[in-house]
This record gives sequence, C-alpha cells and structure tokens, in this order.
Amino acid sequence: MLDLQYICDHLDEVKANCQNRGVQVDISPILSLRDQRRDFITQGDALRKEQKGTSGKIPKASAEEKPALIARGKELRGEVAKIEEQQKLIEQQLYALQSQIPNMTHPDSPVGRLEEDSVTVRKVGEKPNFDFEPKDHVEISQHLDLIDFEAGRKVAGHGFYYLKNEAVLLELALVQYAIEKLVAEGFTVTTTPDLARDEVLEGIGYIPRGDETQIYSIENSDLSLVATAEITLGGMMKDEVIDAEKLPLKIAGISHCFRTEAGAHGKATRGIYRVHQFTKVEMFGFTAPDLAASDEFHQMVLRIEEEIFQGLGLPYRVLDICTGDMGGSSYRKYDLEAWMPGRGSYGEVTSCTNCTDYQARRLSTRCRTAGKKGTQFVHTLNGTAIAVTRAMIAILENNQQADGSVVVPESLRKWVGKELIVAKK
Repeated sequence: MLDLQYICDHLDEVKANCQNRGVQVDISPILSLRDQRRDFITQGDALRKEQKGTSGKIPKASAEEKPALIARGKELRGEVAKIEEQQKLIEQQLYALQSQIPNMTHPDSPVGRLEEDSVTVRKVGEKPNFDFEPKDHVEISQHLDLIDFEAGRKVAGHGFYYLKNEAVLLELALVQYAIEKLVAEGFTVTTTPDLARDEVLEGIGYIPRGDETQIYSIENSDLSLVATAEITLGGMMKDEVIDAEKLPLKIAGISHCFRTEAGAHGKATRGIYRVHQFTKVEMFGFTAPDLAASDEFHQMVLRIEEEIFQGLGLPYRVLDICTGDMGGSSYRKYDLEAWMPGRGSYGEVTSCTNCTDYQARRLSTRCRTAGKKGTQFVHTLNGTAIAVTRAMIAILENNQQADGSVVVPESLRKWVGKELIVAKK
C-alpha cells in the first residue's frame, strides 16, 4: 500500500492516479481519519503519562490519600482502554481505505483503460508461414495424444486436464530449461508451498475470499491455494529486515498455480490457455528502496523472459501495459505475448511487474543500511519465466508440420529426448 503521509501530501496526484487506473475509491476522508488518529495518539499518551505519575505516588501516599489515588488510577486505565479502542477502530478504517488505493504509476506507462491502450514496445521473430491450414493446440494434442480433456472433466471438472506422453516431457523440459537459465543468472531456485495464509495473499495484493475472488480457499482455515509463486516467494521475507548490502535478492520458484477463472469466456477457455491448474516457474526480486535499483531489476527480468522465448524460437511481442489494465500493486508492467496460430492472434505468456514498496509495506519487508538509523521498505518485483501451459500452446501451434507432427525446439531436445513428436501407431 502507499505510505499514509505520502497520500496526504500528494492527495491530488493520488486521486488522478486512481482515475487513470480505473479505481473507484473516495479518498477524501483520509485526512480526517489521519487527524483523528493523531488526536487519539496524543490523548492516549497524555493519559498514560498521568496514569504512570499517579501509580508512582501511591506507595508514598498517606492512608488518607491512597484511596483517591487508586480510584484515579482505575479511572485512567478505563480512559486509556477506551482511547485505544477508538484509535484501533480509526486505524482499521484507515487501513481499509489505504488498501483500496492502487500503487502510483511509472510516468512512462501508457494511460488507458482497455487492453488495446497498451503500447507495443517491439516484435521479435517471424510468424510461421504455413502452406496448409494450421490447427490449434486442441486439435494437435488430440491427433498426437498429448492432452486428455475428457478425463480432466470427469475427475475434476471443466478447466482441468491430463497431460500425456510427450506433453509431460515438454512440461518437465520447459521447467528444466527455465531453471537452467535462472541458475545461470544467479537466482536461488526453490519449490514453494501450494498453500499460503490469507494475510500473505492480501500482502501481495490478492483478494483471498469474497464474491470477486479468483482464489480457491480452504474452508475452516486461513489458507488458500496460490495463484502464482509470486505469493509464496514474496511471503518468504514477511516481517524480515534484510541487510541492504545483500540486495538485490533474486529468487525463483516452481509451483502449481490454482485459479478459479470466474467469468472467463470465449476462445480463451478453449484448451489449456485459461485453466484452473498449471505449473509455472516464477522470478521474484527484493531490491534497495530506490527506483533506479528496481527499474534496473525490472529490465533484467524482462530481458530474461525475452531470452527464454527467443531460445524457444517463438515469435512474440512486448507490451507496455496501460494504467487501467494493471493490478493494484503494479508500478509498471510488461507482458510478453507469443504468436498463437490457432487463435490467429498473440496470447499472453509472461508478465513482469515492478511493485516498488507497495507489497513490502503490507508484508513489512524492510532493509537496514549499515551506519544509518532505522529501516526502509524494500522494493519487490516479479516475473514469469515459464507458464507451462501457454508456452506449450505456442510450441505446438508454431512448430506444427503438414503431416500433423510437431518439431521440438532445439533448446528442449536434451530433456524431451527427440526432435519430432509424431502420431502414435
């Protein structure tokens, strides 16, 4: 969340940013709530000071004076408790209001509300020029016996599936390929829990429960299935203070991702483009609380994403995401969209986001610089290395051959063990 003092000092800019982000929130009460909180703190401090002074007098007081002092001490305890309760209520209202306010936005991010308002930064690679009618990944997987949608529906419902045969090898290869790249880039690699506490999800910026959630929650617990390893990687350093000289921290996580995908419709629901469970390799960074440091890390993550897809030989474009299409935690966001011939359009395969100190404030993740007093909130960033299902769509559709086979990208062959996926006899 944004710093309270920053909001109060930059009220007009914050209101304009909310408008650009398409966030409907009335922040006008925030000044009044801040002042009420300050008044309660002042009153509480004065009462506690009097309470301490009264308690100190009791041992030295005469028998005649003690009853009055004891009674006053009791009265003061009640007044302090009342003030603390009032202060707590005001702080809850402040927190709820602050939580609705999105992060500020990079000045170069395009302003707009619709997907088409995002700006194409560059296009890389050549789209395949087929001399036959290309199939989509559903038709390809049926011909090559790679994905069983019917079994997935029977066992778990629509949006679930079984990967089979070479599709399993492709999934494992994509994970290995991404991890090999990230290890070379100096990331600490992890496998993360598939569950996280609701307070961690909220800290990252997800709504774990309620009518609008996209999260699967565990009944009678404070746990939810994670939608991305961004949640568990960011949660690793909750309530921690990091030595500034150790920054940036580069961590990668392999996890399953679970999403209800409520409201999904149209061509995005066909096949494995938008599903309820998939495997992903995620990058996460903790940097110094400095825009230059987090901007540099952001560009590094984007470079890695591009190099991964260049290594797969897939055509893609990079989008600078517009203000209205970013999540609340985002300061700036880029998406990679790979060309998907079966859709006849580009489809999102990765994203990378600079969240500045927005998540760190919620998670209380700070750093300490040697020789300086106090701590500061770090900056956090995240980026997709590989979302297996969408990368697999792009591979199957771009590498399909006229005879129905699929060429395995050279970078994955050492794990898949073959150059070509052909129909089973």
